[in-house]
Amino acid sequence: QVQLVESGGGWVQAGGSLRLSCAVSGRAFGTYVMGWFRQVSGKEREFVAGVTQNGGRTRYSDSVKGRFTISRDNAKNTVYLQMNSLKPEDTAVYYCAASRAVVIIPTTNMYAFWGQGTQVTVSS
Repeated sequence: QVQLVESGGGWVQAGGSLRLSCAVSGRAFGTYVMGWFRQVSGKEREFVAGVTQNGGRTRYSDSVKGRFTISRDNAKNTVYLQMNSLKPEDTAVYYCAASRAVVIIPTTNMYAFWGQGTQVTVSS
């Protein structure tokens, strides 16, 4: 059973930064593509960023490109999302997810395992 636990969410003023972490249980972490998604109440969950198994490739949504950075530490079974220049529209619950795909696919149906989510609130 793979378990994902996010941390690092909170409240921040516009222009500020937060770093999210996602700790993943199990020895197969290095075989998963990892992704971050976010969801606002009443809206669909949307892709934010993804990273390949060895961290060599990343992919971002247009709305966060240049502001957010995804990375992973396979020795620590952890994936990170560094969020800079935050905007009020970044307010959402952020989820990390693990995929058995071989490439980064920005759709929720390709991710088999999900964390419980962490709230990020950006005030103007």
